[in-house]
Amino acid sequence: MTHWVTEGETIVEEYQTLISTLSLTMGVAWASGLNLYAAILMLGLGGATGSVVLPEDLQIVQEPMVILAAGLMYAVEFFADKIPGVDTGWDAIHTFVRIPAGALLAASTVGDVGPGMELAAALVGGSVTGVTHAAKASTRVMINTSPEPVTNWTASITEDLAVFGGLWAALNHPVLFLIAFIIFIILLIWLLPKLWRGIIRVFRKIGQWLGLVKPAEPAENVAQANTSQPSTSQVVAEQAAPENAADAILEKLQKLEAMHRSGSLSDEEFALAKAGVLKQGV
Repeated sequence: MTHWVTEGETIVEEYQTLISTLSLTMGVAWASGLNLYAAILMLGLGGATGSVVLPEDLQIVQEPMVILAAGLMYAVEFFADKIPGVDTGWDAIHTFVRIPAGALLAASTVGDVGPGMELAAALVGGSVTGVTHAAKASTRVMINTSPEPVTNWTASITEDLAVFGGLWAALNHPVLFLIAFIIFIILLIWLLPKLWRGIIRVFRKIGQWLGLVKPAEPAENVAQANTSQPSTSQVVAEQAAPENAADAILEKLQKLEAMHRSGSLSDEEFALAKAGVLKQGV
């Protein structure tokens, strides 16, 4: 009986260790994508003060010089992240900093379990940091279309609080953090394509202001079937149709959908063009 109890306690302990390690790995990778310096600063201060016990390979963040460097860079990012336009440039530069650093931190959380596990943690951690960074940077591009700075301040402060709160949860409540992390990834899969289409439209508009991109035809013209100077969407919709009328309409709709997904057509232009194609088929 005693042997079974001991074995059961061992299994539970191994399970808790696995969950804690997985939570910390995903936590540092996710937090690095939002604010790398805040993540390192929190882990370093927590480890140095004894509030948390970090894996041996991750204890380097407890070094005074690392804490000082992370604190200095966090102070710089705290202000740069709240200035419209500057925040986007800062995010662009940190594409080459956050992702490799996130991968390195994730690999350091698994402990001395072999190079294979460390490499796997680095690959997964780097990917998580990458998609989190992409969501942050994409959201900032969209927010910067608003002339007032309040949204930038709100987004920046919210991200900082999310980093501190998320890492605290990853260290103290790993199961809850992992549940929230899974929900975050699901939302991200749904959100990123929409953000990407929005970014394409923003840069297309900037290109039009600078004279680098030809202005798009008015949305009303996109829906017209025959004009002397057809727009790009009309040319695509009016290309050689199959013999069957239904197939022709389907082909036009598929091409319009492809242009919509690529960002060449806005939601309004796509709706008008689609209505025009369907009206022709009636």
